[in-house]
Amino acid sequence: MAKVKVKQVGSPIRRPAEQRKTLIGLGLNKMHRVSELEDTPEVRGMINKVHHLVEVVED
Repeated sequence: MAKVKVKQVGSPIRRPAEQRKTLIGLGLNKMHRVSELEDTPEVRGMINKVHHLVEVVED
């Protein structure tokens, strides 16, 4: 399966708890941390939910 790299670029401070939990689910909890995940519809949905806090890193 394909992989997708996600980098956290926004702070979860003053964000709803649901968005903070989504970041933790993606393996992110600190600024500029990068996580490599399987490219599934579930992961894409999580990325879409917090698109303003993360960016997809291209190799």
